[in-house]
Amino acid sequence: MIENNEASISKVKLSGFNPSAGLDRGAPRWKEAIWYLIKVLIFRSALPYPSKLKISILRAFGAKIGKDTVLKPKINIHFPWKLDIGNNVWIGEEVFILNFEKVTIGDNVCISQRAFLCGGNHNYKNPSMDYRNGPITLEDGCWVGACCFVGPNVTIGVDTVVVAGSIVTKNVAANLVCRINPKEFQKRRW
Repeated sequence: MIENNEASISKVKLSGFNPSAGLDRGAPRWKEAIWYLIKVLIFRSALPYPSKLKISILRAFGAKIGKDTVLKPKINIHFPWKLDIGNNVWIGEEVFILNFEKVTIGDNVCISQRAFLCGGNHNYKNPSMDYRNGPITLEDGCWVGACCFVGPNVTIGVDTVVVAGSIVTKNVAANLVCRINPKEFQKRRW
């Protein structure tokens, strides 16, 4: 454990956070509002709406999606206009794609249940915790196991399998089967 010899006065000042700085929403607010309504009614629903219907809706909102993609119920996609999905992709139940920046999913990719592709982050070294977002790329043939976390600025290589429960915060090379959980560490914030 790191000893703190300094006074216990917080340096964090969230009142200085500017939600508009560092985030290009990519669409007007009215489009985003309509998307949220449809997302709640169709995509977040446990009802098994056909993938073809969901794909048509995503395309209408600007997503690029190839053929033969399967979208299970209860999927949460933040900004469809920042989503590019290849051919023959499977996206499992309760997958969350927080794509503040572009998320690119190659061909023949499987994203298992409750995986979280998180393109949003905050700069913990800045007292106002400004955005520190980034894109995510899942290359052809990869498989992201159930309950995985994939952070911003990450590419998972061709044909790589990331096993269930992994936390991926750095790029992963091609053709691996890997469990990625950061080792326990401690370092000073300020």
